[in-house]
Amino acid sequence: MRKLQERSWRDKLGLFAVEGEDLVEAGLSAGLAPSDVLVADEDVEASLLAEVSTLAHPPRVVAVFRRDDLPRGTRPVTLALWHVADPGNVGTLLRAADAFGAGVALSEGCADPTGPKAVRASMGAIFCVPVAGFEEPAGRRVALVAHGGTPLPELTADGDVVLILGAERDGLPTEVLERCDERVSIPQPGGGESLNVALAGAIALYELVARGSAS
Repeated sequence: MRKLQERSWRDKLGLFAVEGEDLVEAGLSAGLAPSDVLVADEDVEASLLAEVSTLAHPPRVVAVFRRDDLPRGTRPVTLALWHVADPGNVGTLLRAADAFGAGVALSEGCADPTGPKAVRASMGAIFCVPVAGFEEPAGRRVALVAHGGTPLPELTADGDVVLILGAERDGLPTEVLERCDERVSIPQPGGGESLNVALAGAIALYELVARGSAS
């Protein structure tokens, strides 16, 4: 359990740990069978489970799931993340994708979606949202940039769309932008400089999926 806190061991073993009854239940509800389940004071002493926990308040239940059991593939609308290294943002974007029926694609350099912080931030979406490689999703590739793009509400939702998001500090490099079909920006009447990448992704999905289906 302690080793699975490190990405290298998750990569080597193909496993990841899930802490807490709600998240474990989310995995079970999605049809995944854990390779191991530890319940405090039943399978292991509570003090030992607390020692390997990453939470401020140790969980009563910890389960280990197989990475290969997680959904893979693409959907008509995809959030493609370029070097988004913050696990909280990756997990939150998985949660947003789950809410709007989208998929997620990850480039090299992104945080591991099966890491402890990303799993918690996903609130169980890790078990439901298909994840693909950055180049896998087909469709019109639309770069979400802070300024200078077409206003997001004017983006049409015809056909498959891949929304490209970059890390907050560095944004999208030229070589990625050049391979996109168009660029869009979220209007900010308040004059803000930029938005958190997870917030921007959620807003973009709402505009594209929720408002698009309503029209």
